[in-house]
Amino acid sequence: MDAPTQLKPLNSEVTDTLVRASEMEWKQTSKKSFVKILYTGKESGSWTVLYRWLKGYRAKPHKHLGGSHTFLLSGKLRVRDSVLKAGDYVYEANGMIHDETEALEDTDYIFVCTGPIVYFEDGRISGLKTWEDVEKLRH
Repeated sequence: MDAPTQLKPLNSEVTDTLVRASEMEWKQTSKKSFVKILYTGKESGSWTVLYRWLKGYRAKPHKHLGGSHTFLLSGKLRVRDSVLKAGDYVYEANGMIHDETEALEDTDYIFVCTGPIVYFEDGRISGLKTWEDVEKLRH
């Protein structure tokens, strides 16, 4: 069977996404946390960011409501009972729960999340981060 000569997507929103992260400014999210938004996917609820956490930053205990991928570009993070260092990759499955994550050094890493994250303190939900929350950081 011959392929049609004009292959066009039926969805006009289907396009490539090129992000020149080196040209983006860091968005400060706390005293020791910065982010560059690389991608948010309204059709999937996924999001991809480049984080910069300064030494001593601690992310609150949380639960993943979708899988996540982390790749460290530089620095060190303490995650549960492990220390991740530059070049390390970790996949966290949907439903993964863990205590604080701490930057042991100034750390840059790529984080790909396929769903929301629920934060908790003292056995109660204290926050929720979705692709929409991440998208709002762009503006």
